Amino acid sequence: MLIDFKDEDFEGKIKGEDISVIQFSAAWCGPCKTLKPIMDKLAREYKDKAGFYYADIEDGGINTGSAAGIRGVPTVIIYKKGIEVDRKVGGVPESHMKEFLDKNI
Repeated sequence: MLIDFKDEDFEGKIKGEDISVIQFSAAWCGPCKTLKPIMDKLAREYKDKAGFYYADIEDGGINTGSAAGIRGVPTVIIYKKGIEVDRKVGGVPESHMKEFLDKNI
């Protein structure tokens, strides 16, 4: 299950975790709504490998999204100890997201 992300979590959690996955989204975004249940499922599958978060770029994740240079949503970014290692932009099928996670986790 995705954990709701707030900007203060970046310092408090993301920088301290070995691997974190953040889905940057917006409430009005159709592809984001399609991707969320996929990410929820993958968060359960990979729960022992990474922390999974959901950041609304117009709410709790506005500063982190801005700092990450989010230009389109959904964007999924993988961080290792708070440093970005890879990102995937746009809604993608579960199989593509799984490949992306397997490559980076």
